[in-house]
Amino acid sequence: MANRAVTDLQYRLSMLAGHQRSKGNVMSGIDVESDLVAAEMADSFDEELEMELDDDRLEQLLSGEGLPPQEAADRRTYFKELFRLQSELVKLQDWIVHKKLKVVVLFEGRDAAGKGGAIKRITQRLNPRVCRVAALPAPNERERTQWYFQRYVSHLPAAGEMVLFDRSWYNRAGVERVMGFCNEADVDEFFRSVPEFERMLVRSGIVLIKYWFSITDEQQHLRFQMRIQDPLKQWKLSPMDLESRRRWEHYTKAKEAMLERTHIPEAPWWIVEAVDKKRSRLNCIHHLLTQIPYAEVPHEPVVLPQRARSPDYQRGAIPNEWYVPTVY
Repeated sequence: MANRAVTDLQYRLSMLAGHQRSKGNVMSGIDVESDLVAAEMADSFDEELEMELDDDRLEQLLSGEGLPPQEAADRRTYFKELFRLQSELVKLQDWIVHKKLKVVVLFEGRDAAGKGGAIKRITQRLNPRVCRVAALPAPNERERTQWYFQRYVSHLPAAGEMVLFDRSWYNRAGVERVMGFCNEADVDEFFRSVPEFERMLVRSGIVLIKYWFSITDEQQHLRFQMRIQDPLKQWKLSPMDLESRRRWEHYTKAKEAMLERTHIPEAPWWIVEAVDKKRSRLNCIHHLLTQIPYAEVPHEPVVLPQRARSPDYQRGAIPNEWYVPTVY
């Protein structure tokens, strides 16, 4: 498996290098060193490894061969901590079901801040029937005529569920305001309404946790450039994302106003320093686990029953043309 991991990573790196040569340019506005590109690609590839690894195979795969000692140690620490925290998330999931809790977690931040990566690590080993992600598209014509919060309400959890909002009703204070999709009267009404809306959610028994992923101007620029250069990540860039880059300062002012006017005791904001993607994921998961007191739920031992066998059972033949071709 380790050899395959190295081979696949080399393939991704060669794709990126080939794409850069075909463009015939260097990333504008930033001096990109080869080790920086390799680190970014390795981080992307680690995402694919995480679901395949367990503790027994971790040491073998992450032996650190070809890496500086500190980098190898940091990578091992990341994986070990990620697996440990994910095992705690499974316990939290069981507790949510056991106690019939209703949990809502909001993930907000600039484009390319790492919200999606954190959400993916949280949900990676959880039951999608218990923990689900709500990532709403732009509102349609009908939804634009509704009460602003209406389309979000239908995604709120029932008892024994946790919902992670990949962007939320705070779109009104961010992208909608900056991009001119609403007017200042709409924004003022939002700021008046949202504290009471969230208090109402909390009074109804919902545990509401809000995260803002914070990155620097330089880091967003780098991540956008990496997405432009990587053919497997270009789909992440929309025209709206590119325009948001130009309006960095407008987003800063909108963010500051939003945090100031919507930070309430019942639902405070928590800022995640997200320049280092791996550290931000670990810090976010660790913090999330501290927000809901939980304990391990005892389960009856799982016993696999014996398969029932009938003496006259015969498996029917399946035509060869029904099978998917064995290419690999």
